Amino acid sequence: MNCDIDGDMENQVELEEKTRLINQVLELQHTLEDLSARVDTVKEENLKLKSENQVLSQYIENLMSASSVFQATDTKSKRK
Repeated sequence: MNCDIDGDMENQVELEEKTRLINQVLELQHTLEDLSARVDTVKEENLKLKSENQVLSQYIENLMSASSVFQATDTKSKRK
């Protein structure tokens, strides 16, 4: 009779441990999903910012080439 009680307690402890581990795995899976989604969002933001930077860079270059101030600087540097 005592063996049955010990066996039941061991089974109960084992079941609780399995349940705890399963819950921990599920929590980690949700955390991983959240992190993956955040990485995807950051990648999209990064691509958008790179594109905006290229547009701004081209715009600045165009302004500099159209400005007589910068053209004068370019000609002075070419003379040296």
